[in-house]
Amino acid sequence: MPTSRAQPLPRAPRPGVHPVPGGADVAVFASHATRVLFCHFAADGTETRCELPTRRHGWWSGHVAGVGPGTRYGFRVEGPWAPEQGHRHNPAKLLLDPYARAVEGEVTYDPAVFAHVVHPSGEHEPGRRSCGDSAPFVPRSVIIDTSFDWGEDRSPDVELGDSVIYETHVRELTLLLPGVPEHLRGTYAGMAHPATIAHLHRLGVTTLELLPVHAHTDEPHLRDLGLTNHWGYNTTGFFAPHLPYASDQEPAEALREFKGMVKLLHAAGIAVLLDVVYNHTAEQSVTDATLSWRGLDGQAYYRLDEHGRDVDVTGCGGTLDVTHPVVASMVLDSLRYWVGECHVDGFRFDLMTALARDRHGVFDPDHPLLTALRNDPLLAEVTLVAEPWDVGPDGWRTGQFPEPISEWNDRFRDAARDFWLVDLGRVRRGEEAQHGVAELATRLAGSEDLFSGPVRGPQASINFVTAHDGFTMRDLTSHDHKHNEANGEGGRDGTEDNRSWNHGVEGDTDDAVVLGLRRRSIRNLMATQLLATGVPMLTGGDELGRTGRGNNNRYCQDNEISWVDWDLEGWQQDLVDTTAFLVGLRRRYPTLRQRRFFTGSPVSEDGSTDIAWYDAAGELMDGQWDDGRVRTLQMYLSGGHLGHESLLVVLHGGGEDATLTLPAPPGVGGYHLLWDSAWERPADEALRGSSVTPQEPAVRAPFVPVDGREVPVSASTVRVYRADDAT
Repeated sequence: MPTSRAQPLPRAPRPGVHPVPGGADVAVFASHATRVLFCHFAADGTETRCELPTRRHGWWSGHVAGVGPGTRYGFRVEGPWAPEQGHRHNPAKLLLDPYARAVEGEVTYDPAVFAHVVHPSGEHEPGRRSCGDSAPFVPRSVIIDTSFDWGEDRSPDVELGDSVIYETHVRELTLLLPGVPEHLRGTYAGMAHPATIAHLHRLGVTTLELLPVHAHTDEPHLRDLGLTNHWGYNTTGFFAPHLPYASDQEPAEALREFKGMVKLLHAAGIAVLLDVVYNHTAEQSVTDATLSWRGLDGQAYYRLDEHGRDVDVTGCGGTLDVTHPVVASMVLDSLRYWVGECHVDGFRFDLMTALARDRHGVFDPDHPLLTALRNDPLLAEVTLVAEPWDVGPDGWRTGQFPEPISEWNDRFRDAARDFWLVDLGRVRRGEEAQHGVAELATRLAGSEDLFSGPVRGPQASINFVTAHDGFTMRDLTSHDHKHNEANGEGGRDGTEDNRSWNHGVEGDTDDAVVLGLRRRSIRNLMATQLLATGVPMLTGGDELGRTGRGNNNRYCQDNEISWVDWDLEGWQQDLVDTTAFLVGLRRRYPTLRQRRFFTGSPVSEDGSTDIAWYDAAGELMDGQWDDGRVRTLQMYLSGGHLGHESLLVVLHGGGEDATLTLPAPPGVGGYHLLWDSAWERPADEALRGSSVTPQEPAVRAPFVPVDGREVPVSASTVRVYRADDAT
């Protein structure tokens, strides 16, 4: 095949491949290589190899003539074959460009080389599985024209503290959505279709958080099982949008479609966050396929021990070593690309603790990468959210990331599930609850114990009950045990710590009483996250009563187990209305969106405090916080000192109907009931026939004077009252 030598660059190289007049400037990091070839392909598959002439500080670079947008390419690297040192240079293997703006082709694992791989000496290395390198199947990087007409595009002006985040998947949300044309379903274009946006507007969503859209591939064991990596946490390119999510499979058009999605969502007032996976790659381990980084410079890119073996803190293998400056720069360059050129509004970092471990593997909140994120002029202005754990030693770090990084609050998740499911199930069975109300109250008030500090506030807490990983909200109320048989791992995968309750029957049932209790529990969980101080995150489909059929690890289920079913029954329509109503309450009443932590101190001349906690008798809580027999909590949020209306949130987690006394804080003459989770539809009782809209939930409910009169409440319910002045 033709071989030539590229021309030296007259200037310092930029990482990646960049079209310039007459060709492209190329630069790739391979610090232990002895020779690097840039390989490009003609339409008929003919390969031309160009040796990169310049080596400087581990970077190989040169100008390659005659290539440009549309060119398919990769790298071949010569160098030492020393697996015990992390060196796996094999010029027979075509490698992807870590900075490629597009990746085309599917990783096809060759069964003929299963359990071995041929390295340059011609010897076999037992125990390693390779991917086939025949021309039709090798993934290739693609040079594309990245230009796009953004017009007057701008990020929606929504503060994080006012946000309602909706976590979803490009493919599964719209694949069955009526109103989206069939050829656009499950695509970037489908995500920005008016039918999709109409649903998000109906809910009052401000921010869309998309599961990974970076180019990714399937693990070998999933291919063997006939499954795919549906979620996409198996990256092959940190700068390239996943091609199969585009309605047009031409790489340049796919990028334009992604950008068009962002532009249309922005025009609709919806911000876009990307779930990003910089903790590991699709090169799962030193015994798996070489696709890019391992073949270029595995010792630099990955965490390895003194024997060249992976140091895995992700549970997925292939843990990137972001203590290496080139790796850290790649992560930062990728983030800047998606913000600067693709206009996304922020990121949720998968297993972010792995990105904050120092050279010794110890978590460091002042890690250079975190410091760079906080000080970068572009990245410091977008939303940054950590998944604050990994599976390595001392990996759980909730509350320990620095500002301005917010965090998924797993303590909130667990407290909500314990109160409304685990302990309520015990109470229903005649047992005593194991938790009091102290933990729940702390989470409802913004988790100051986790996120206190001079500059952090409640917006650092991303409050969620469910996420993509784990049971759906409906399945939390329908299953005591996971049912992951379809994953082909004998039920070994997925967490055992579900904190769920099936309400007496495992799985589907026709029992009307059980179904009624389950649906009330869903409403209680939904209300808890939407009424709490902090930033709520909904999981796409929970508002529809979506089921994952008891599978709590649906990462490999690109089918009806994961796809959102839009053929809704009446109760599901009611749940959508309920969710929209609760989001509307949150928007209408600023007392639910505090920017600072509560003090519990007087804030008005009448002696009222910014927050107060009462028991079932309407008396201030005192010494009862950890008593498992206490199943009722009343949270009074004062807004008068800020010019806002005050609210009372009543949480009754008892297994039986009860009679409560509403509290009488200073200056309160009575209450209007806004919502009760015993109601299946807010429009029936709370609105008295008025339609619920995301903009202004009208309230027409009876006035309850504060005169010591008792009020009945149903078992296992949440109520929201508006407090009226005594005058």
